Amino acid sequence: MDYSRYQHLLVDVGGDGVALVTLNRPDVFNATNKVMHRELTEIWRDLDRDPAVRVILVTGAGDQAFSAGGDLGDMGARASLPPDEKFEAMVGLLKEAQAIPYEMVNCEKVIVSAINGVAVGAGLAVALMADISIIAEEARLTDGHLRLGVAAGDHAAMLWPLLCGMAKAKYYLLTSDFLDGREAERIGLVSRAVPRAQLRDTAFEVARKLAAGPQHAQRFTKKALNQWLRLGGITAFDYSAALEIMGFFGPDPAEGARAIVERRPPRF
Repeated sequence: MDYSRYQHLLVDVGGDGVALVTLNRPDVFNATNKVMHRELTEIWRDLDRDPAVRVILVTGAGDQAFSAGGDLGDMGARASLPPDEKFEAMVGLLKEAQAIPYEMVNCEKVIVSAINGVAVGAGLAVALMADISIIAEEARLTDGHLRLGVAAGDHAAMLWPLLCGMAKAKYYLLTSDFLDGREAERIGLVSRAVPRAQLRDTAFEVARKLAAGPQHAQRFTKKALNQWLRLGGITAFDYSAALEIMGFFGPDPAEGARAIVERRPPRF
């Protein structure tokens, strides 16, 4: 399998069957621009078809961020599109937003995430939709959508209530408060939290253990467990994704993006 066509994802398939996927825009904290967002809808199917891959390990480039979320420049431009372009952009963005969680759920191979730094928005969706999520204790995460003035879509309505319960899900999704790796582990949002210096070794240790294990049994177990997401979570997700994308084409996201850049409270 040739992965050279990916511009912002680095893929290294080891002889042990572990495919290391690195979100690679370190100059902007691995923010997901249009190209990376599209690539994150495609990479899981390619890896699933690759006979050399047994387990997938995904992380962010550098030592500061897994992914800082959506590219703020892209967000600010959407509200000013003419009506015909705005509708087409809305439809395309919704399709991609739905595809990332769907493709990760449908990927038969086990996905492990090594959350090495801040994780927000679409990047957080990748980090938490992994079957096993391992985070640096010092890393910070937030869904962050309400900071921009849009509904919490991506993965949140589907996944957070199942992982950490409705009370915690509502608190963190409605406030957009950050939580660190220790708290994320405490409330059940991630699988494990380890000191930053141990993150890479721990993630590879888990990935290699899985790669050496019974592949059909692991994949069948993943399929069975993901039925919980299919039973109700995907219905909530589709609804939340539509509301999220609708909000991106209103006036609030442009102000939310400006406020983040200018380091001030937004004036919605």
